[in-house]
This record gives sequence, structure tokens and C-alpha cells, in this order.
Amino acid sequence: MAIALHHIVVDTHDLPGLARFWTSVLGWQVLSEREREVVIGPDPGAPVGMCFMPVTDRKTGKNRLHLDLTTGAGPGEREAEIERVIALGARRVDVGQTGDESWTVLADPEGNEFCVVRPKATLIG
Repeated sequence: MAIALHHIVVDTHDLPGLARFWTSVLGWQVLSEREREVVIGPDPGAPVGMCFMPVTDRKTGKNRLHLDLTTGAGPGEREAEIERVIALGARRVDVGQTGDESWTVLADPEGNEFCVVRPKATLIG
């Protein structure tokens, strides 16, 4: 058997708060909640989820690893989702982009960067 991705682990100061943010962003659910761990995913049988673990140190620089999220290809769908995620607590961040990229860089409430990229369907042709 090959090794497989199980969880993406995110360090956090506000364990339930950041988990709630990401469940709202992704439309996922809390799969397990313990004192020092919250796991979320699309459903209990999903092959990959996100695990939030408490830490005391603050984030100090740009992420070395980030998530790329995408939307459907409908007119205005990407922009509407970006605004929805911002309303949930994300913010736009500048990590050196030029403005010509096919992605938008955001950060979650604790400063973890992620991108909302152009849907693959718009890259064909």
C-alpha cells in the first residue's frame, strides 16, 4: 500500500474558532472535537480532512505551504466566493503578487495564507 495524505494540520490559537471558520469556508463538518484537537472534513468517510491543533507561538512569516481553493466556473462565481469568505473573517493579503495572477491571496483569521484560484474549466482552450 502506498502512503496517503490523511490530514492537513493547522496550528491555531483559537481551536474552535479557526475550525469553525474553515468548516464554513469549505462547507465541511466537525468530525471530532477534543480538548487539544478538532478534525473537520466533508464527511466521516472522506480520505482527507483538516486537523487543528493548539499552539502558543504566533505565526511570524509567510506560509511555506498553503491551500489552493477553487470555485465553479459560472460568471462571477469566483468573486462572489471570495467576498463570502472575506465576510466569514478572511482578509486579502499581499505576498508579492503583481495583480496579473489568476489567483487571489487571502489569509484566514489567524493569518494563514491561502489562494482562491481560477477554476480549471476556465483554463481549457
